[in-house]
Amino acid sequence: MEKKRVLIIEDNEDIRENTADLLTLASYEVFQADNGRKGVEMAIEHMPDVILCDIIMPEMDGYGVLHLLSNREDTALIPFVFISAKTDRTEIRKGIEMGADDYLTKPFDDTELLSAIESRLKKKELQKSMYTSTLTKMTNLFLDSHGLDELKKSFDERKIKFFKKKQIIYYEGDPANTAYLVLSGSVKTTKMTEDGKELMTGTYHPDDYFGIVSLFSGKEYKETAEVLEDSTLCSVPKEVIEQLLHKYPDIAEKFITILAQNVIDHEEQLLQLAYYSVRKRMAEVLIKLHANHSPTNCFEISRENLAAMAGMASETVSRILSDFKTEKLINKNARVITILNLKGLQKLKN
Repeated sequence: MEKKRVLIIEDNEDIRENTADLLTLASYEVFQADNGRKGVEMAIEHMPDVILCDIIMPEMDGYGVLHLLSNREDTALIPFVFISAKTDRTEIRKGIEMGADDYLTKPFDDTELLSAIESRLKKKELQKSMYTSTLTKMTNLFLDSHGLDELKKSFDERKIKFFKKKQIIYYEGDPANTAYLVLSGSVKTTKMTEDGKELMTGTYHPDDYFGIVSLFSGKEYKETAEVLEDSTLCSVPKEVIEQLLHKYPDIAEKFITILAQNVIDHEEQLLQLAYYSVRKRMAEVLIKLHANHSPTNCFEISRENLAAMAGMASETVSRILSDFKTEKLINKNARVITILNLKGLQKLKN
């Protein structure tokens, strides 16, 4: 069996050597780099299965390493794990938003390190197996349509990308030059209010497009798009869509339908915020989430995301969920919510 390869990018010689010795004993083939620039060169040369990278290093820091490797097609999908003494939540979130797969805080023990590497390798294998089903899904999605078949041709493996949970796809104000199609997972779009509160403007699931409104309404994205759960996305450049729109009426019809539905959804959201009680709004959100995760009755979502979807404070979300649990409408265990009485929630909505 071929050994899995791990690249360690770390300027501290003791940490680097000790980590390398441990991984060698665990039957990994290990490569070492003592600065960020050399680490990038070795990643391109050896194409490791996993990269362990410090943040503060000479030549180039860990964020620079991740940025360069994430923008290369041959290295973008290599699992990337930060190893750092930094424990600040802002630093950790920055790494995750940039696309890091994991974050280990120094000092870490042997079991923690090996578990992190093994879990990343398993996920990488799962991602490889998804390519076949992804391409099949794309083919089925565009059947019976000449124009949409042309749109399908603009999708190839180079434009299929995997995004991790909490990773930012684009920020509000970034140049709007790409539309996205969700193949697996889910994505949310949000806007910030003047007082700094986050309002969720949409959630997108397999077969949904997003970024369309921004693409046709101006030069910048109107919202921030963030991954809710690990997702596979296809990207379509603006210029490709514009060319196909002029040539194929069925593509224009599809995107007009998407835009119209977007307007309807936002009107409904405004009405809910203006007239619905907080209990009714939360029931509406839970019913939508249940529908998106059918046929299962449970789903995982943070209190902050629920608050953004319902347009209410996190404290209010906690209180309402507690009430719903007492009324046996739902069960809640950490972030996992299980719908126990869907009809009861629907009565609250109506």
